[in-house]
Amino acid sequence: MREKSKWIQRFHPAPDAANRLVCFPYAGGSASYFHGVSAALSPALDVLAVQYPGRQDHRSVPPLRSVEELADRAAEELLPWCDRPVTLFGHSMGAMVAYEVARRLTDKGAAPLSVVVSGRRAPTTVRQEDVHLRDDDGIVAEMERLGGSDLRMFHDPELRALFLPVIRADYEAVETYRHRPGPPLPCPVLALLGDGDPMATVEETQAWAGCTSAAFTLRTFPGGHFYLNSRAPEVIGVIREHIASLTG
Repeated sequence: MREKSKWIQRFHPAPDAANRLVCFPYAGGSASYFHGVSAALSPALDVLAVQYPGRQDHRSVPPLRSVEELADRAAEELLPWCDRPVTLFGHSMGAMVAYEVARRLTDKGAAPLSVVVSGRRAPTTVRQEDVHLRDDDGIVAEMERLGGSDLRMFHDPELRALFLPVIRADYEAVETYRHRPGPPLPCPVLALLGDGDPMATVEETQAWAGCTSAAFTLRTFPGGHFYLNSRAPEVIGVIREHIASLTG
């Protein structure tokens, strides 16, 4: 029996499933964002969601401010779950964390079956971004631009004071991240992208092909950065088919 960890949420346990899917949230997001994904894929897949520090039942722990730290801790927590094939799925900042976790698990002899990245350009492409250095109103404006979050929380002073430091830390983590050269992943990479996403172009997303020595596939969907909110059944179907194609 694994010891319960605040890092790992398992909404619909599927202990008999042959494969696992591990989900990584976007900046400011939490594990509960993937509750619907878990419900849709269980019991065929055992779905786990990573809970970063600073939110929900992990809120008593200060948020981490680097992708590397997040990946170090998440990989440590996930290693005991690698007793069967694991696919890592991350959206936006979660894509970067999933990629770095995949590198760490590979180094430990537990390479994932696949990595699915969504709404994020390849780690080898760099944009100069400064959202984490803006004032609170500047961060809220960026979240309004991208959509996908319930912005009503920012109209409540207490909730605003609770959530904005966590969101700022996440933006700092992803905006200060710089890729460390190393061997490509030995597993396939599937990249998912909204065709109107301001955070990643097709060309920037195509560059994920250089992060794997195995197969690379790019799928685009109508929509912006949070295209998957309105295309959830389709996205879940693509992930299901992707894993099935690798496992027979």
